[in-house]
Amino acid sequence: MRTILFIIQKEFIQLRRNRVMIPILFFIPLVQLIILVNAATLEMKNINLVVMDLDNSEASRTLISKFSSSPFFRISGTCYTQEDANRILQTNEADLIVDIPQHFERDLVRQNKAGIQVLANAINGTVAAISNSFVNLIIAGYNKDVIVKWHPAEAIAAEGKALNIISSFWFNPELNYKIFMVPAILAILVTIIGMFLAGLNLVREKEIGTIEQINVTPVKKYQFIIGKLIPFWFVAMIELTFGLLLGRLLFNMPVVGSLWLIYGVTMMYLLLVLAFGLFMSTAAETQQQAMFITFFFMIVFVMLSGVFTPVESMPGWAQKLNIINPIAYLMKALRMIMLKGSVFADVSKEFFILLGYAVFAFGMAVWRYRKVS
Repeated sequence: MRTILFIIQKEFIQLRRNRVMIPILFFIPLVQLIILVNAATLEMKNINLVVMDLDNSEASRTLISKFSSSPFFRISGTCYTQEDANRILQTNEADLIVDIPQHFERDLVRQNKAGIQVLANAINGTVAAISNSFVNLIIAGYNKDVIVKWHPAEAIAAEGKALNIISSFWFNPELNYKIFMVPAILAILVTIIGMFLAGLNLVREKEIGTIEQINVTPVKKYQFIIGKLIPFWFVAMIELTFGLLLGRLLFNMPVVGSLWLIYGVTMMYLLLVLAFGLFMSTAAETQQQAMFITFFFMIVFVMLSGVFTPVESMPGWAQKLNIINPIAYLMKALRMIMLKGSVFADVSKEFFILLGYAVFAFGMAVWRYRKVS
């Protein structure tokens, strides 16, 4: 035990002496939390809309006012020919073009129907699909207003047969996307602290030659690995605490569940990623190699974790591959605890999977480390 404590003391002394490491450990991740939570969002607001109103009637102006009063759309211009509309879409000056043809109002009055063309810039399929759904909702609302204004008898009869739908949103009633993102960004940040820095730490010992001095000491392999793990585990837990405080102060992030459970699950997860980082560092000879290896796994794990898209929407092979993704388990557990108030029984599956992975990764790190006595 004393041997491990001496190794831990050595690691903290090295961290304190390394002036570049302190900002990396504390300042940069917190700035990333603030920026990423605000930037990494799938909320669609201020969609650039160009109007091609060839009717210029009261009915068409009323429809345009529906779009201008919506928080989702921003009317960025007008055009009057199909050539201009095509050019605007090709140059990415607009996300949507609403084409209101001539005789729009006349067709509504005489035929009780009229056509509208919506042109969508579908380079980004997600933006196009969501924008189109918003357009359909606005047009449906306008259509209802027209029926009420011009055919009140039919509107009253339809109202009597209609179903009234009252929506109730659980766990995030205001549909605040930042609340959904904070647990995910926290999971990514503690992963960066654990996997990157733990992986680079051992390789740095190789590069500066101090690993040879440690190898000729009677320190056992598991003692050396534990001594390397604990300092960064402690730093990552401090990082988590700062992240939770920032989430509460800046984003009004609710923590419905137990803080102790959040720390417990994160502690287990950190043992896994720290051991995984050290295991990868045993296979690298330079810090550059370690960074490339860690970066490869980080990108794959983050993209499959569900931080941006639901895991259930991924292809079947990706969902199966996600079984070995540790970030996905932590992200799911944090969201359940913080937003739903889940207890240990609800996240026990994720906890024990992380426990099994941590034991396996630590064993692999100890086995892979070649200590020459």
